[in-house]
Amino acid sequence: MNMSADLAAFPDRETVADKLAALGESEQAYLRLLMENAQQDENLLEGLHLCLNRAAGAPFLNSLKLEKLGQWLGQTAPKRLQMRLTETARSSQHAAYAAFRAGLTRSGGLEKAYPKA
Repeated sequence: MNMSADLAAFPDRETVADKLAALGESEQAYLRLLMENAQQDENLLEGLHLCLNRAAGAPFLNSLKLEKLGQWLGQTAPKRLQMRLTETARSSQHAAYAAFRAGLTRSGGLEKAYPKA
């Protein structure tokens, strides 16, 4: 068994937060794999909270990067995660969460998951 399979099986929230913050091609592939497994939802969401809290505590807020993260997750995450992502985005009034929320809203992920009748 290779090392990357072990890491994908049980990532800690720090690892997930680092991947979300970097969001390069390899990180996106890793996160897509993580989102295929519903058992990893808590790890993903805890990592997202940590990522947003780190951004909120940083001396410089990169709003554009957080918006892109929100948009990417909204477009990429499966239907089962869309409501939880929205709840996470709304869990703080901090500008870091607002930027993430703006990207998530722009992605239309929640509307695609739960279309209006």
